[in-house]
Amino acid sequence: MPLPRRPDTTRLYDFNSYWRVHAGNFSTIPQYFKENGYVTMSVGKVFHPGISSNHSDDSPYSWSFPPYHPSTEKYENTKTCRGPDGELHANLLCPVDVVDVPEGTLPDIQSTEQAIQLLGKMRTSASPFFLAVGYHKPHIPFRYPKEFQKLYPLENITLAPDPQVPDGLPPVAYNPWMDIRQREDVQALNISVPYGPIPVDFQRKIRQSYFASVSYLDTQVGHLLNALDDLQLANNTIIAFISDHGWALGEHGEWAKYSNFDVATRVPLMFYVPGKTASLPEAGEKLFPYCSPFDSVSELMEPGRQSEDLVELVSLFPTLAGLAGLQVPPRCPVASFHVELCREGQNLLKHFRLPDSEEDPYFLDNPRELIAYSQYPRPADSPQWNSDKPSLKDIKIMGYSIRTIDYRYTVWVGFDPHEYLANFSDIHAGELYFVDSDPLQDHNVYNDSQGGRLSQSLMP
Repeated sequence: MPLPRRPDTTRLYDFNSYWRVHAGNFSTIPQYFKENGYVTMSVGKVFHPGISSNHSDDSPYSWSFPPYHPSTEKYENTKTCRGPDGELHANLLCPVDVVDVPEGTLPDIQSTEQAIQLLGKMRTSASPFFLAVGYHKPHIPFRYPKEFQKLYPLENITLAPDPQVPDGLPPVAYNPWMDIRQREDVQALNISVPYGPIPVDFQRKIRQSYFASVSYLDTQVGHLLNALDDLQLANNTIIAFISDHGWALGEHGEWAKYSNFDVATRVPLMFYVPGKTASLPEAGEKLFPYCSPFDSVSELMEPGRQSEDLVELVSLFPTLAGLAGLQVPPRCPVASFHVELCREGQNLLKHFRLPDSEEDPYFLDNPRELIAYSQYPRPADSPQWNSDKPSLKDIKIMGYSIRTIDYRYTVWVGFDPHEYLANFSDIHAGELYFVDSDPLQDHNVYNDSQGGRLSQSLMP
């Protein structure tokens, strides 16, 4: 569940602190809806577990009653993967026969079933509802029903288009994918640290399992949306589909999510607004009929409208509030640690062509002026064991990145974890990629004369 503030406001640079204690008592999206009369419900992995959500998924602030977690979550990282030796392992690649796993089901299947039950209860409620459903896959380990492998025959799986570590990539920018190295099947490969590479045949298997996990997740979303139709809720329910991050599948010789590249920072962002993004269905007509990926012929749905504009997940809060007819929270002042309710993202209502929506004066019409920000911490200038997930106290460098329609520009600068301050005079490295000529971001031109001048002008 994305907070409506940026990392330098929430001060959440690791998973070891709770923002309400650590930075400020900032309102969340479900909290705002709850305070405006909605019944708010959480199913699955919505907030990151542990202290980062106060071991409670931010209850009771965000939710009307305790969040639901699937009983099989506890098996996700245990030895439930049958290996070639016939034994059970804690592997990265974990296609399973669902009837053989503990409890005979998987977390995301349980979450779908629980969410459908809650929708059934809310169908007759007089109160509006906010339901957040957090699916685990395609998060590692890739534990999914084995039949989904059939959708992606291994002989058809290609490698990443740029599987080599780029020559001009600063060492500080590289993430050594330590989390997947901890899985038993990857450990058995005895891959060198930090750059690898992973053997080519295993790269293909990782990509196959990732794609299969996504298709498994897609079927769960399909069942959930189909239930919305069956319960006759599709005519008055707004839907937002998002992810929290991307995942490198061998691009730049990297795996996982711990970087500022597009492949790690770009996510799906899709909305359904009844009568706006699609016509209301006729009586007896289904807006979201379930289509099985295993059917030889599936009826294709009419594609929705797409936008090429750069937007950010911090825009989810004001956009959902506006779509629901709630007061859009004001923009945050520059220093907003003392402000509980405000937003740092732009309102995206203009994309929905709503006649009564107010234009966000900060939303620029020129696509070349739109910017998406990201940042990632590092403990050192070179890849090491904790480069992917450094604890706050170990962060020495922060990589601030901006993505425009023309380029991605990243500067790695000194960072004081005690004062939460970046020193833009202490530049450790830089990256500059022009996406028209270098869409995969493989050719860093920061050290060219142009890159040197940009370092003086593009970052705050």
